[in-house]
Amino acid sequence: MVNKAIIIGNLGADPEIRYTQSGTQVATFNVATTEKWKGQDGQMQESTEWHRIVAWRRLAEICGEYLNKGSKVYIEGKIQTRKWQDQNGNDRFTTEIIAREMKMLSPRGSSSGGDSYDSSSPDSFPEPPSGYGGMGEDVPF
Repeated sequence: MVNKAIIIGNLGADPEIRYTQSGTQVATFNVATTEKWKGQDGQMQESTEWHRIVAWRRLAEICGEYLNKGSKVYIEGKIQTRKWQDQNGNDRFTTEIIAREMKMLSPRGSSSGGDSYDSSSPDSFPEPPSGYGGMGEDVPF
């Protein structure tokens, strides 16, 4: 079975960096992808979809350091839906892409862009457990 998501889009805001109670770094950010097409009436149409991205450990650090609002980025990872409870005790669900690889597609300073990080490299850490454990909050991120 395969669970793989690949998106190319633009960040809606700077990544938010947090730490679990055990000190593991987590970056969360939203990426917009826009689809454009010509409608039956000949007019251009477009639809934007927002994707919630979660990066862990070293990849989170890199995202926090190099990505900014508006940055164009390639994200590869897996889709994960998790259940949590809001302040009123109601069950809520959040679907996210857990990033395994990120490539910066926007130029940064004098760089031509295209830098990348693959969290599956031998020096990376294993995937976080489901539910993110240890965040200690009622509302996620």
